[in-house]
Amino acid sequence: MSQLYYRRTDSSSYRDRIPLRIVRAESELSNLEKAYLGAVEKGDYASVKQALEEAEIYFKININCIDPLGRTALLIAIENENLEIIELLLSFNVYVGDALLHAIRKEVVGAVELLLNHKKPSGGMQVPPILLDKQYSDFTPDITPIILAAHTNNYEIIKLLVQKGVSMPQPHEVRCNCVECVSSSDVDSLRHSRSRLNIYKALSSPSLIALSSEDPFLTAFRLSWELQELSKVENEFKSEYEELSQQCKQFAKDLLDQTRSSRELEMILNYRDDINLLDDEGNNELARLKLAIKYHQKEFVAQPNCQQLLASRWYDEFPGWRRRHWAGKLITCVFIGLLFPLFAFCYLIAPKSRYGNFIRKPFIKFICHTASYLTFLFLLLLASQHIVATEQDRQNRQGPAPTTVEWMILPWVLGFIWAEIKQMWDGGFQDYIHDWWNLMDFVMNSLYLATISLKIVAYTKYSGTKPRNQWEIWHPTLVAEALFAIANIFSSLRLISLFTANSHLGPLQISLGRMLLDILKFLFIYCLVLLAFANGLNQLYFYYETKASDERGKCKGIRCVEQNNAFSSLFETLQSLFWSIFGLISLYVTNVDADHQFTEFVGATMFGTYNVISLVVLLNMLIAMMNNSYQHIADHADIEWKFARTKLWMSYFEEGATLPTPFNIIPSPKSFWYLMCWIKRRVCKRTRLKSQDTHHPPLLRETQNNNNNYYCFLCIVQEVLRNLVKRYVAAMIRDAKTEEGLTEDNFKVGFGLTSKNQPRTVHVKLNYFIMEL
Repeated sequence: MSQLYYRRTDSSSYRDRIPLRIVRAESELSNLEKAYLGAVEKGDYASVKQALEEAEIYFKININCIDPLGRTALLIAIENENLEIIELLLSFNVYVGDALLHAIRKEVVGAVELLLNHKKPSGGMQVPPILLDKQYSDFTPDITPIILAAHTNNYEIIKLLVQKGVSMPQPHEVRCNCVECVSSSDVDSLRHSRSRLNIYKALSSPSLIALSSEDPFLTAFRLSWELQELSKVENEFKSEYEELSQQCKQFAKDLLDQTRSSRELEMILNYRDDINLLDDEGNNELARLKLAIKYHQKEFVAQPNCQQLLASRWYDEFPGWRRRHWAGKLITCVFIGLLFPLFAFCYLIAPKSRYGNFIRKPFIKFICHTASYLTFLFLLLLASQHIVATEQDRQNRQGPAPTTVEWMILPWVLGFIWAEIKQMWDGGFQDYIHDWWNLMDFVMNSLYLATISLKIVAYTKYSGTKPRNQWEIWHPTLVAEALFAIANIFSSLRLISLFTANSHLGPLQISLGRMLLDILKFLFIYCLVLLAFANGLNQLYFYYETKASDERGKCKGIRCVEQNNAFSSLFETLQSLFWSIFGLISLYVTNVDADHQFTEFVGATMFGTYNVISLVVLLNMLIAMMNNSYQHIADHADIEWKFARTKLWMSYFEEGATLPTPFNIIPSPKSFWYLMCWIKRRVCKRTRLKSQDTHHPPLLRETQNNNNNYYCFLCIVQEVLRNLVKRYVAAMIRDAKTEEGLTEDNFKVGFGLTSKNQPRTVHVKLNYFIMEL
């Protein structure tokens, strides 16, 4: 019975079988060609040479035959890293094809060198058609040897190719509308995008940047920024571009790791590729670090060597500050903060004196500015409490005169406005608006200016007293009080920016900023849901609007003791749905006076559905988004905090903005001196141009000396960069040796035999390049 079952099963499965056939015919190898390829695989030099000589005389075999895997004899020798066989095959002018690309992909340095030095024969040869068909090639047409070598990040191969004078194609911008880009995109958009990605993948190779760039730091900065921008445009390859951008950032950080002294570090961080370097000494301070902050190179900025140099400059006046007890630090900061008016007066009178130079120190400047801002917040607290108000009828006066505290607040407001104007003038409008704290300062100062203007209007237009409940809705005093209250909130929240200086509060402040962005994203979806349900509920309850009863007076809406007309208008509906999230809306608002149970059921269902979506779905989504942002900051807390702290420190390293508010609005002798120097430069500008045209000897001598000093400085920086690159390459080769697990047997001179008695190339390239460096 079982045999019959199996027999029937076999017969039924036989009828359901799928016939198979070879759809792509391959050339059959003869016995001699099989032996020839087998000898290449085994590394039998004598047999391979004999087969090549017989093929050259008797034409018994095709020396360019391919095995079932599509490999020629040359490719087999490259995979086995047998340089003797490769050299022998090239001497008989075998077909090279993509052999150089295969050698680069396998990272066989010796084979790459042999193929680069090989001269292609002028005559024809018997080549299988499949080798000439680009469709069956392992590489796309846009892959060149230098691009593939950069993809493998092999320093030795890249150096060989660069010495041969190869070049890298310059990628066009993503939004480029030239004829070449438009036609290439129209023909094959995928190949066009892939070609750009391959080029950028090659350009971001650390070995290529280290070998071919005169300023590897600047190249890595700009390339990482460009790749980050590309990731926002080319969303299909976003992860690839972001990975390449991170690779460039890591390369700049690893290169900075190779600095061994403070002198080398200062040369790198102060370097600026500008010929006017010596003419503008003030802007030369930490120019490269400012550039790194501009390009958001967080790994570079947070590098320990860089942070150590910044900390030493920040605590210049207190060398052992971080080793002190926290109580001593607190007492010192409070003492300096209380004396900030005295230091400010000393700087105004004698900027070059001992105490004048004391306040110019970054840490002291930070303490004085913080103490000034805390004083301003204290005055705001006094103004809100009306402690110094002496008039009994002040609350009913339509245009009250400023109080003593308000007169004291005015200089601080003017000082803040002047400081923002100077910051915008020195740093530029683009850099100013990119900082969110500057935008907050702009809003805060605008509110204070509007408050002052409205108070002036109220004081000049309204002079009498009148009960406050009889004032008009848009009374200048009422609007001024509202704007002043909002400005007080912004002023108090502005203090959060100072938390960046603390290692514990700094990461929390950064996480708070990221969460605010998540809330803005969430509000977009929430507003859509809110408008959808508000429109539906308002449409349903529009006809059931009730008038306020005499017991409730004129109260109408959800703010009444007994809530009513929650969905009678679109505005009331939006308010009701928003406050329902916090449980402030009663359930009976969905009822109607008429006996319309179906309407009440639909309304209650809509109201309940909204609460489910907003509370269960959207609110939990917001919590997940905020938790993700916090976790991202927590995972990179050290880098994120050090980068934010460096931005704060750099604002106090600048020469300007020494005096805290309100002392910065007082003209000083130094300001008059700078003004006279500026006028002198403007007036004498034409005279200098004429002197240059007439080849005035002293001026030419001065210009020549400046150029000589600049080029001398440039030579020193280039020497430091060369040393850093040498150390980086040596460290990279040592790491590669560790990862490959090489032993001392791999470094024997000549050729060695493997366990299968196959001659292999010796791994001497690591020692060779270490000695070369």
